[in-house]
Parts: sequence; C-alpha cells; structure tokens
Amino acid sequence: MRKYLGVFLLFFCVVTVQAQFQTVDMQSSYRPDGDPNKKEKKEIGSLRQKAKKDSVAPIIDYKIISIKNDTIAVDTALSVKKHYEFNYLRKDLFGLLQFANEGQTYNVLKYNYKSNNVLPGFGFEAKQFAYLNVEDIKYYSAPTPYTDLYYRSVMKQGQNLDAFITLNTSKNLNFFVGYKGLRSLGKYINQLSSTGNFRIGSSYQSEDKKYLMRAHFTAQDIMNKENGGIRDLDLFESSVKPYNKRERLNVYYRDVETMLKGKRLYLNHQYQLNNSFENGILLTHEFTYEDKFFEYKQGDINNQYNDKAHFGEAFKNNINNKTRYYNIFNRVGAAYQSDIVGRFEGFVDFYKYSYYYKSIAHVNGTLVPDKMEKNISMLGGRYIYHKENWKANVLMSTSLGDDKTRNVEANLDYKYSENIALKLGYQNLSRMGNLNYYLYQSDYVNYNWYNEFKNEKVNQFDASVTTPWVKLSGTYAVLDDKLYFSNDATEFDKFGIPTQVLVTPKQYGGTINYLSIQAEKDFRFGKFGLDNTFLYQKVDQKDNILNVPEFVTRNTLYFTDAFFDKALKFQTGITLSYFTKYYGNDYNPVIGDFFVQDQVKIGNYPVFDFFINMKIRTARIYLMLEHFNSSMTGYKYYSAPNNPYKDFTFRFGISWNFFS
Repeated sequence: MRKYLGVFLLFFCVVTVQAQFQTVDMQSSYRPDGDPNKKEKKEIGSLRQKAKKDSVAPIIDYKIISIKNDTIAVDTALSVKKHYEFNYLRKDLFGLLQFANEGQTYNVLKYNYKSNNVLPGFGFEAKQFAYLNVEDIKYYSAPTPYTDLYYRSVMKQGQNLDAFITLNTSKNLNFFVGYKGLRSLGKYINQLSSTGNFRIGSSYQSEDKKYLMRAHFTAQDIMNKENGGIRDLDLFESSVKPYNKRERLNVYYRDVETMLKGKRLYLNHQYQLNNSFENGILLTHEFTYEDKFFEYKQGDINNQYNDKAHFGEAFKNNINNKTRYYNIFNRVGAAYQSDIVGRFEGFVDFYKYSYYYKSIAHVNGTLVPDKMEKNISMLGGRYIYHKENWKANVLMSTSLGDDKTRNVEANLDYKYSENIALKLGYQNLSRMGNLNYYLYQSDYVNYNWYNEFKNEKVNQFDASVTTPWVKLSGTYAVLDDKLYFSNDATEFDKFGIPTQVLVTPKQYGGTINYLSIQAEKDFRFGKFGLDNTFLYQKVDQKDNILNVPEFVTRNTLYFTDAFFDKALKFQTGITLSYFTKYYGNDYNPVIGDFFVQDQVKIGNYPVFDFFINMKIRTARIYLMLEHFNSSMTGYKYYSAPNNPYKDFTFRFGISWNFFS
C-alpha cells in the first residue's frame, strides 16, 4: 500500500502546480445526463448569482456523481447530518453498532444495511464494511481543483486520515485520486487496526456528448489484530481497579491477525450512434476485474496466553488460512433513449469467478476441494423514465445456465415539490449465497467444509415518503432458504458464552418475514433543534435466525449560532443512542464473519455523546466526548456477546475543503 501512497503524493503535487494555471469556465460544467431543462437552468442561474465566499466558483458547480447518474453539489454546511457522517466510514452509522476500536467490524442493528446483490460475493462480510465497492466510488466535475482533507483522532496511538483531490483539465475531462489510511492501537490487548484505501479514476464526455466514460482503480487492505473477545466478563462489568485499564483484561488470543486485501479495475462507457443527444441508439459496456484474498494467521496455539481449545482441534500449531478469489464481469448492451418515452436497454452479462486454495483437504473421510469456479451468463433488460418530477426504473434479468439466478427490480420516484416526495421499490431475487458458505479450508479441523445449497430467495418491498412534517420509510421482506453461520458447540459458561466456537454454515428451511418502519424528523426552535430517528422492526420466524432489536433510536438536542460577524459558525449538542435487547450475532475471526447465537442478549444501554462543532470558511472542526456516561450507567455494554462497546473517549478532528 505504501507504493500507492507514493503515487498519490506525486499526483497531488503535480495537480497542485497545474491548478495555478487552470482556467475556469464559470458558465459550463460536465453533466453526464445531458443539458439541464429550462427550469433547472433558471434554478442554477439563480444559485450562481449568489456567489459563495467559500469557493472560487459557485458551489453548485462542484458536482458529485454516482454510478447511477445521481448528482449532488459539494456541501460545506455545518449540520447535524454532517456530524453523523464524520467517522471512519464517512457515512451515517445509524443501524450499525461499532466495536471497541476504530477500524474493527460493526454488528448490524438494521436488516438490509447493504443492498441485495444478484451475483455471489466473496464472503467474509464482517471485514467488508470499510471496503469500497463499485457503487461507493463517486465521479466529479469541478471548475477548479477541489480538495477534501479529513482527520480524526483514534482510540489510542494512531490517526485516521483521508486525502482526496479532483480537477477538470477541461469541462469534459475529470481526474480524481484519494487515499484513506487508519492506524489505531485500541485499548484492549491485541486489537490493532491498520487499513488503507487507495482510489484513482477519471470521467470523460466528448464535446458532442456522444461518448461517455467512467473508470477507476482501487487498491485496499484491511488488517486487524484479533483477540477473540475478553474472557473475564465479570471483571469488565465491575471495572474495579486495575481492570478499568482495559489492557489488564485477559483475552482469548494475543497473536491472531486477519487481512482482507483487494484490487479492482473498473470501466463503464457508452457511445451514441446518432447525433441527437435526446433521442437515439447507444452501445454500452461495463467491465470489472477484481481480485481479493482473506488471510487468518495465528502463532503457536499452545502459547500460554492462548485458549488452544477455543476453535477446536488443529492440524498444526501455527495456523495460516488463506482464501483467494477473483472475478471478471462484462456487461454488453444496447439502448434506445427518447425524451418522450424514456430509455429502453437490453444487455447480456458475463460473470466468471474463481474461489480457491492451494491444497486439497481430507477431513474425517470427506474430500474438501481446492477451488470453486463458475461462468454465469445472464440476459436482461431495463427501462428508465425520467421527466420533470417522475423517475421510474424497471430491471429484469435471468441466468442462461442452470444456476437459476434471476432478478426483478422496480422503482418509482415522484417529487411533488421541494419538500414532498414519494419512493416505491420492489425486488424479487434468487441468487447463490456468498462463496465462503460453500467452501472453506483451514488448519482448524472443524473449519473445513464443502457444501451444496439451494439459492437464497428474497421478496422485498420498500417505500418512503418525505414531507415537511416527517420522513417515513419502511421495508417488508420475505426470505426463503437463508444461509447463515451458527455454532455447533453446546457448552456455555455462566454468561452464556460458548466454551468452544465450532462454527459451520447452514441453510434455513423455513420462511422469515421481516418488517421495519423508520421515522425521521428534525424539530427547530429558534437556535435550538431536536433531530430524531426512530426504527421499529419485527421478525416472524420459528427459530432465531434473523436477529435484530425491535426498537432503535437516535436523538440529538443541539444549539446553533454564529459569531464574529458570522465568520465562525458554532454548533453544540448531546446525542442519545439506544436499542432494545436482542440476540446479537457473535463475531468469529477465523471466517471473518458473524454467526447466529441465541444464548446472550445485548442492548438496553443508553449511549450519550457530547459534541462541539465549528466552521470557519470551509473548515469544519469537531470535538466529541463519546459515551461520556459509560461509568454512570454500568459496564454492561457490548457490541457482541463478549466484545465490549467502546468506553468514554475524547475525539477531535477536522474536515477541510479547498476550491483552488
């Protein structure tokens, strides 16, 4: 990863010098979805007349564009919403429960935090939260070089940095490059996190707007020292001296390390055959190549500090499990678009994956092969309609082989006014599960398997309505043949923690019904505000397979003001986070994933965070006292059955934007 950081620093210096000679086109900016209509031109013209002091050009000209062509302007405001996104993942963490150290995994409080993927994934989901996927990479249009710098302190001995720059060499060609790095020692034994996310990319639209291209390259590594959780929960819950110093608490392992590493090359481009931008025939192509590996390493399991029986018997004393994977994805299609009837597109997907090891295992008379390889071809079509306040999207695809993969999606958005909008969505999906359910090899005897499972099936309905009074969203899902991990051991200590963790994959034969309703509202009272998010969830199932808390809430009381002739904007407040007790999934570092358990409930503890946020020009400064009530409300806060939530911590950081 250091070589990519060197490339980034060189590129940063070059583009900074080039920025001094950059000419600014104030009247035009790159739009991937065509020229704005008359109404949009009027709105943009009005915004440009109100030139911001924060940037060289009006901020409306600095655009962030998703792979789905959703476009927003760069936002430098000081707000509670921005405060929620000031974290390691740089996104709102509502529905996620952080582990004690920065850069560790997250337990999921809200089902379907990630979208349902059609094609099988690598697996090792607990390590994937900080991994940037194709849909996480954004593209840009910037009239002058735009830089985003982020810094945040960590739990102990380290820092979290994210540096990013983008520029347009012309109104049609944009480049961007960024690197996010983290190092945090943590407060417990063997809990170091060290991660790096490098990304570089470009977007281009020809002068005649007939050709559009987006491309990026990423190189990412996520390394964690893993201690398996604390062994003496009674000492943690009492937290008497010296055990209020968390490094004094005993853990299961002191020499375990996991690593997820991957590289990806992505290209998405299209060409229009005729000269009319609004009406015509297009040829489309999307290409992805990605390779990853997940590695679990452990020193001598007979070390006196390790619990050598925790994961069962082993073939050898030094454990080294390495799972390798690559995939190639090609989508070739043609589309007809009309400004009257919308866009019709047909495509063929060619997907190949190889998931493999460098050995064949024989365990208890069963052969565990060294690889899984498959070619999946899918035929599909899409219809997109976007005009005035309406936006519709229908997609259907089905496999041409015997794997029975199919997907049907339909989405409808209607924006009645600036403050009133409606969204409806539906998905019917049949797909293979993640590949580590089917095949895994390990130096631990119990962690070797080769399975054949039926496709997972999902029927899901989503809806949301935004009004000036409240934003409501809901999901109803019916899940069949769900794949999951669970522990085969049957002995537990007095806290309900298993004496051994012998996890294997399984498929649930029953049906799971899931319902969620979420309400959001920010009340304003002069300079005071109260931002609220409430989530209610209900699961109907015969066994505890899909486990989520019934009620989750986050409430922030805050005060906003400005000083020194509004040069300094100030915001301070307190956030309460809470969720009801539930059978939270437990974490297993050997498989880099969570497993289902029904012995220990976590939750029912409040978390109070105090913050002071300030903004000077385009610099936002954050001061936070996280979980400052930890010593007041009792030490029974967990992110997983024997993995504590974070203690009281003082954090500070800065997010700074430059526009030249």
